[in-house]
Parts: sequence; structure tokens; C-alpha cells
Amino acid sequence: MEISESIQCPYCGQAFEIVVDTSAAFQRFTTDCEICCRPFEVVAECEPGEVLSLEVQSG
Repeated sequence: MEISESIQCPYCGQAFEIVVDTSAAFQRFTTDCEICCRPFEVVAECEPGEVLSLEVQSG
């Protein structure tokens, strides 16, 4: 199950939505900010249908 979550870019500070697939318990992936286009890492811990924690890490 995919869930939309709001995150904040560690570079420009703007908030935007990402989609997290909660079928995987632990995820680490890189995404680009929709505003400033800089890449950063997202770490998510999930249970099916629920995001337990979401952390943004600058590269």
C-alpha cells in the first residue's frame, strides 16, 4: 500500500509530498527536491499501511 507523506527539503526548506510504499519494513532511497532539484536521502520505517518514521538526510 502506498501512502503520501509530506517531507521538507534539507537544502531549501520547502515542503512537498512523496509517496512511500509501506509494503517494505525499511527503505532508504534518494529523491530530488521538487523545488530546488537537489538530491537527498529518505529513510522510512513502515508497517503495512502505515509509515512509522520518515527521516530526511542531506547528502
